[in-house]
Amino acid sequence: MPMKYTAFIADDEVRSRELLQNLLEEFCPQLSLLGSAASVDEAVRSIHQLQPQILFLDIEMHPGTGFDILQKLAVPSPSQVIFTTAYDQYAIRALRISAIDYLLKPIDVQELQLAVQKAIHQINSKHPQQQLRHLLQNLVRQQQDHTISLSTAEGLEFVPIASIIHLEANGAYTIFHLKEGRKIMVSRNLKEYESMLADHGFFRVHNSWMVNLKEVKRYLRTDGGYLVMNDDTTITISPRKKDELLQLLADRAL
Repeated sequence: MPMKYTAFIADDEVRSRELLQNLLEEFCPQLSLLGSAASVDEAVRSIHQLQPQILFLDIEMHPGTGFDILQKLAVPSPSQVIFTTAYDQYAIRALRISAIDYLLKPIDVQELQLAVQKAIHQINSKHPQQQLRHLLQNLVRQQQDHTISLSTAEGLEFVPIASIIHLEANGAYTIFHLKEGRKIMVSRNLKEYESMLADHGFFRVHNSWMVNLKEVKRYLRTDGGYLVMNDDTTITISPRKKDELLQLLADRAL
């Protein structure tokens, strides 16, 4: 008989809890649902008592959030966490930066199954979900102190966002250029970081480049316009991005 993994749902909407429970029963038979909760405090009490292996936490619980549940639990949480959300732009960016799994409502069956498979893999590998501590640290930090979780060939690296000068596209990979002259290559394309870093003062100036606007040393009009960064890298500007970039640089100077 295949091994069962235990799960728990925290969501303040009855209909959402029922829908997710039905999806788990029909499409994720490897899970055994131990229970559910409609509030932060109820969820924390039940999770402490039941010790489920996988938590499905809704972000927009009222009052409170799924993040509040994590903060009230022991950190790092012994459980694998999958967030669910109807759509909260700030929350999704926080999850992406910390490389945490989330599911958008209405929940897609294939995405649910994939998230469950990844959680089970993490349980069996006995690797703690380090990204949860990273997520919680980012939520309480000032924005300029945020870090980003980068998955490299060696493992996870948590890099201060303020230390990034620019990002360079390299096919399906992205190269992060850091202040200390170090480079980090990750196996995700540049587009994935475009929305993730937009609220942190980054702007994609070209198909191949995204820059930290605080690290721009000069803008030069010659040759169609290009940037000189604080590490003296010269970066080409796409003609269709020029007006927006100049406005952003003007706003920065105010």
